[in-house]
Amino acid sequence: MEALSRSVEEIFEDFQGRRAGIIKALTTDVEDFYSQCDPEKENLCLYGFPNEQWEVNLPVEEVPPELPEPVLGINFARDGMLEKDWLSLVAVHSDTWLLALAFYFGARFGFDKTDRKRLFGMINELPTIFEVVTGEAKKQVKEKSSVSNNSGNKSKSNSQAQASETQGRQSKALQTKDEDEELEEQDNDEHGDTLCGACGENYGTDEFWICCDICEKWFHGKCVKITPARAELIKQYKCPSCSNKRAR
Repeated sequence: MEALSRSVEEIFEDFQGRRAGIIKALTTDVEDFYSQCDPEKENLCLYGFPNEQWEVNLPVEEVPPELPEPVLGINFARDGMLEKDWLSLVAVHSDTWLLALAFYFGARFGFDKTDRKRLFGMINELPTIFEVVTGEAKKQVKEKSSVSNNSGNKSKSNSQAQASETQGRQSKALQTKDEDEELEEQDNDEHGDTLCGACGENYGTDEFWICCDICEKWFHGKCVKITPARAELIKQYKCPSCSNKRAR
């Protein structure tokens, strides 16, 4: 058993170590992690340890466990969805587990309101595992950097900015029908020879298409069962052929 006296900094250090281990499993060690999560095996969990290591294993048999347990059965969904979606799902559950551990330690070691607020404030300064795995963390850093760079260059007044925005709307509204038709013709010329990688039919402007980010082939949305709404949620689309190339 651990000593019943630990500081906020010690619990945060524990959180950081476990977080680093899980991120390693879902990023740099992803091939190894993927192979260990065999759907044919029993319920498996992803554990992160304070020494920044990770492990895929069965849940403990002790009930209730000494510490909160990670979500079990992550291996069962591995082959039923796209790899990036599966990794994102595991990342979300891992974030939940780490917060549960931090709250457990906070209660166990008698943290008061001030200590809990400080602990979770420190945790909240770090991007979540989900944000790291999906690339959202890098995107947020770039956006913050862009905002910071632009903050010193705001020479336009509000009225000038509004005038510019109004002018842009008016310019868009004044686009003629001929210009629209010209753009449509260019689009047809560009995609006219494109064939669907699934059915082999030609491109049609009235149909939704999606391009595989791996092989760069185009597909009718209906052929690969991807709707426009679903496509908006996909950061990197991998067609069925490329998805099946991974050795099981």
